[in-house]
Amino acid sequence: MNRAPRTVHSPRMSRPATGALIAIGILFASALQTGAAGATPQPAPSSSPSRLASFWTPERMRSATPLDLLPVKPGALSRAAVRSGAEHLVKPTKAGSAALPGLPGPTGLSGLDGLKGVLPQAGGPWTGGGAHVKTTGRVFFTYQGRQASCSGDAVTSANKSTVLTAGHCVKLKGAWHTNWVFVPGYHDGQAPYGKWAASKTLSTPQWTASEDINYDVGAAVVAPLDGKKLTDVVGGQGLAFNSGYNKQMYAFGFPAAAPYDGSKLIYCSGTTIKDPLLSKDHGLSCNMTGGSSGGPWFTSFNESTGTGLQSSVNSFGYQFLPNTMFGPYFGDDAKNLYTKAQSS
Repeated sequence: MNRAPRTVHSPRMSRPATGALIAIGILFASALQTGAAGATPQPAPSSSPSRLASFWTPERMRSATPLDLLPVKPGALSRAAVRSGAEHLVKPTKAGSAALPGLPGPTGLSGLDGLKGVLPQAGGPWTGGGAHVKTTGRVFFTYQGRQASCSGDAVTSANKSTVLTAGHCVKLKGAWHTNWVFVPGYHDGQAPYGKWAASKTLSTPQWTASEDINYDVGAAVVAPLDGKKLTDVVGGQGLAFNSGYNKQMYAFGFPAAAPYDGSKLIYCSGTTIKDPLLSKDHGLSCNMTGGSSGGPWFTSFNESTGTGLQSSVNSFGYQFLPNTMFGPYFGDDAKNLYTKAQSS
């Protein structure tokens, strides 16, 4: 089995109890605001792909500060329900191939049923293989002059170059991150499948305009590397939009704050809840810490193949509710973001 339970508690930064501290370092404002819509994608890198690959040395990657630990200001929080529509599923892809046969169609999940009897897992290293070991990776970028990190995942896309992550992992405090690279399969400072530089980063309109935590979803379109496209090299996970709440899910990421160090892939699994407090997010028992933000949440995940349907990302956790991670609901706005990214 790939489960290795942790009993330690995820540390939280201490602040006065004037708001709910969340793992990405943002405090909810006491007066909740409605996020404005409408914004355009912005370019991310400030250097060429080759220069970024040279910049992000093993030493810089190891020392990058988890974005979750950097001080930032509060974002807005909409009271409105997340916009949703019909369920929409996207099939996973193997490296160098089209969509896998026999996987989810319009009404079913044939061939992608998760293994039974393996839930829950509140946090521990993934010690096996599977497609997700290649598609999931660390994200590195410059934020306010500092080298920072998150997590991300390569997904099936028309451009074969789309990475999903958290909104705050592409833009925060009104500024788009620079020197942005995705390192799939990262471990111990190594980049076994290369360092993929973003040619464009984008987010949902609500996060772009007002950093509304309900829409903390980001995407990057990465440039080809050595003449190859991302999912031709590592494959791409499937996606599920408008798939409902209270699902069995697996969450993955590269937490870099104690008790973790960012060197390896960590996962949690269990049945999610709908946030009963301030957001419209999914909640999952999970002790991942700073640096895991943007890592994928999968429904219909199969431990033996490492394939699933991404339906959220690691986003935040309340200070007063330790060892619980929350991730945004993938509704119509997340689907539109994905459509825009894969069309770029």
